[in-house]
Amino acid sequence: HTDGASGRSEGFQERDLNVVRGHEWVVEAHGCDAAALADRAALALLFDRLISDLSLTPVMPATWHQFPDPGGITGFVVLAESHLAIHTFPEHGALCLNLFCCGPTPEWDFGGMLRVMLGASVVQVRCLERLYAPATVGASSRTTPVSVRIVRA
Repeated sequence: HTDGASGRSEGFQERDLNVVRGHEWVVEAHGCDAAALADRAALALLFDRLISDLSLTPVMPATWHQFPDPGGITGFVVLAESHLAIHTFPEHGALCLNLFCCGPTPEWDFGGMLRVMLGASVVQVRCLERLYAPATVGASSRTTPVSVRIVRA
């Protein structure tokens, strides 16, 4: 139903025209294969798969840092959409992964892929909606969790 004067649907809010919605995924995985978490090639394959599946655009090659034994690996890639980062803890069988995309991005099966590629038994995925709009006087910034999922193998 439209409001005749502007042709806009009822409930339309003018401020919605300038809102951009991005998403940030904060992922924690446990019960992972310690050897895979210390294997830069395995983590690079994970990055390649995620980037390919979501049609993301790296603007430079990934950067990797291997910590001394028994430490893990930190990896980071700058994307045209924002960034992808991972921190692994082989001594704990755990990893933390962060994917931030400034615009709309489809969901990815973090639980299933981390289970298959790194042996994760428990994966927690938090997806935060990031809203970008012109500032208004008195408005507070807002980050709203879109979803939280815990997947067990």
